[in-house]
Amino acid sequence: MMKNRFCVVPSFALAMLASSAALAAPVIYFGENQTANLSVSGSPVAARAQFLSNLSGVSSQGFESFAVGTRPPISMTFAGSAGNLSATLTGVGRVDDRTNNGRFNTTTGGSKWYDVSGAFNITFGTAIAAFGFYGTDIGDFSGRITLSLTDTNDVVTSLTVPNTIDGTDGSLLFYGFIDSTKAYKAISFGNTSPNGTDVFGFDDMVIGERRQIGPPTGVPEPGSLALVGLSLAAVVAATRRKARK
Repeated sequence: MMKNRFCVVPSFALAMLASSAALAAPVIYFGENQTANLSVSGSPVAARAQFLSNLSGVSSQGFESFAVGTRPPISMTFAGSAGNLSATLTGVGRVDDRTNNGRFNTTTGGSKWYDVSGAFNITFGTAIAAFGFYGTDIGDFSGRITLSLTDTNDVVTSLTVPNTIDGTDGSLLFYGFIDSTKAYKAISFGNTSPNGTDVFGFDDMVIGERRQIGPPTGVPEPGSLALVGLSLAAVVAATRRKARK
């Protein structure tokens, strides 16, 4: 079993070679630590850092401002490119702080998370193009998390989190995506585990608008531009050599 996994699919470097103006869509960020043992550590932290490095001016929302036992609907606010973004969580689940079941808080200095075993939904006041979260204790009862993304044209895209099935208690993962070509007005969470028995913790959600994708200047990073420039220079040089023959 792979204890600590981290991946970005497709890679940012390949996306930049294909286009110097935007990220390929969607880019998935995933990291899993099966030996986290109730700690925020390992590949999920690296995956989240990579995800955040491609966004500007976003904020994270845990559940510290809600009382233990709070159930949906739960309304949250996030930083947007020009004012706040809103998100409303509906469905099953509750705010919890009990760490004796493998789920745990991931917010620095915090103690709470959203504890859930079945389907729940998140709707956005402004359509979003980036979304990420920490998940704890996922997959120890044969389940994988599924996401159904509804875009502004009511087209649904289905994603499955590639978490380890029948993994260990107290595991941690980060899952996120950035999509530069579509905006989503709702996300529905499901679980492949029968009867919704795979309870997990959901915490530290991040959302962002399309205008928040990329570094603060809104242009590719210098290193990426240099890479693209070198590639173009090589093509021009090869063309000139052929012309001389």
